[in-house]
Amino acid sequence: MLDYKKDGLKAFLALGPTLLLMAVFTFWPIINTLITSFMEGYTFNVWYDTLYAYGWIEHFGETIAEGDETFYIGLGIGNYIRLFQDSKFLLALKNTAIMVIISVPISVIISLLISVALNGIKKFQGFFQTLYFLPYVTNTIALGLVFSALFSSRSGLVNSLLSSLGISPIAWINSLGTNNMPTYESALFVLTLYTIWNGLAFKILVFLSGLQSIDKQYYQAAQIDATPKWRVFRKITVPLLSPMIAYITITSFIGAFKAYTSVISVFNGRYGPASDPYMLITVVGYIYDALSEKSVMGKMSQASAASLVLFAIIMVITALQLYINKKKVHY
Repeated sequence: MLDYKKDGLKAFLALGPTLLLMAVFTFWPIINTLITSFMEGYTFNVWYDTLYAYGWIEHFGETIAEGDETFYIGLGIGNYIRLFQDSKFLLALKNTAIMVIISVPISVIISLLISVALNGIKKFQGFFQTLYFLPYVTNTIALGLVFSALFSSRSGLVNSLLSSLGISPIAWINSLGTNNMPTYESALFVLTLYTIWNGLAFKILVFLSGLQSIDKQYYQAAQIDATPKWRVFRKITVPLLSPMIAYITITSFIGAFKAYTSVISVFNGRYGPASDPYMLITVVGYIYDALSEKSVMGKMSQASAASLVLFAIIMVITALQLYINKKKVHY
């Protein structure tokens, strides 16, 4: 047991630098974001040539017209009200939710099945494991550009294969003429496929490590009893892998809610096809766009409010998962 009087100073010196860095780069940004989200009419650019530019505090309590909108300078929940009245944010929320609901369960199930298959391979096991792990060490933008090229409407490999089979090319992520534009479903399909593929490598790695740590006696006993493979998978593999499944599910949900680079890499720096650049904008993309307009009145505060809404959604879902895992996970 540590003696507080003797070891307290040593512990403080050891943890001090880390705690200081966390306070500066983690705790303070969260606190500052929370404060900013309630500051109505706040702008980051103090040189902006309007009345409120000379100081938010100096004009506290005033109402200022900016274009067609009127802004109250003060504290309140106006930023959150504006946020949920913004059709762009509601679209981002919808897109993010759809991507999470579709990609997370599918990617977890596929990665689990691939991991079980890889674990049962005797020859070339290392080769196949390396092959499936490659996307994890490959740049996300590069992978997105590959998918963008594969599903290019005019010269992509996918449409070339469809044409060779006598099937008309599909406008996946760019147009095939003025009367054949990408649809929401086709663009979402490509993005979801890329998201699932990009996330498989890490999940497979975690599941493989879990599978290799399971005591072989369980499988030997099942083999003696001539237990069908599907029953072995359901009654032995899944329960013993439940801690890994819980971890992967939680981290996958968090990662899917923070989707951003996957969208802009597939759509060449946009949030959708050229015909509709904001078709598949995500919540993180909405926040980045708002921050890029931080000199516009209220945009900085609105970005802060959006980030806190996203934080709240992730926190609630994670809490629900942890609660469910208490009953379902076997350690």
